[in-house]
Amino acid sequence: MGEGTTSKGLSAVNAHKYALAAMLAWVGTAAVDAHAQALPAPKEFYFDQDRSTTRPVAAIAGSGEALVDRLASTVQRDPNAVEARAQLAAIAMAGGRRELGEELYQTALRALSAGAQRRQIEWNYGWDLLRAGDPARALAQWSGLVNGRPAAPDWVPPTLALVLWRLDRKDEAVKWYAAAVRTWPDQWGAGADFAKLLPAWRDDERASLADVQAAWQAKPPAWP
Repeated sequence: MGEGTTSKGLSAVNAHKYALAAMLAWVGTAAVDAHAQALPAPKEFYFDQDRSTTRPVAAIAGSGEALVDRLASTVQRDPNAVEARAQLAAIAMAGGRRELGEELYQTALRALSAGAQRRQIEWNYGWDLLRAGDPARALAQWSGLVNGRPAAPDWVPPTLALVLWRLDRKDEAVKWYAAAVRTWPDQWGAGADFAKLLPAWRDDERASLADVQAAWQAKPPAWP
């Protein structure tokens, strides 16, 4: 999708209004202290699949300008169209419209109580924040999913290992990676094929996880 196409479609949701609101929200959230943010200790194993969380938000099928226009129209007609709003947020952030994307995400989340849909949107928001260069706030989104349901999601150890490594919390990153190895040693051990295990990750993300794996191999943490 071209930048001009995305901008044209997103203007239908009153981009100036959302961008201004997002800038105000940013003032309140930008001070996340990555080094002070505590996480629970890793569990021994993470066997639970969590497919309802770890999938893109897709309220409407399609691509390009037509998809953006349909999503924008849906959001304008129905303030409670949470899924369409979150899908539009992801498109905005991928297209470099971070302020608009953040406001769309935050508005969607404010409309939701705890549950599967909220977990899905928080998971996606975390990835968009990480890819926008904000690992601290990505961690803030994901940390709330660590002790939810299911109790031990299999995506948690590698994802937290990645974001903690990016935050230079390397000892913690290695401990989380070790949880992945304990759970599936044949998959996450020395011969791990990250391209196969993590096809949706970007090359730089898999490279960071390879650095975590190397640190784990050099000095595997004891359990417990």
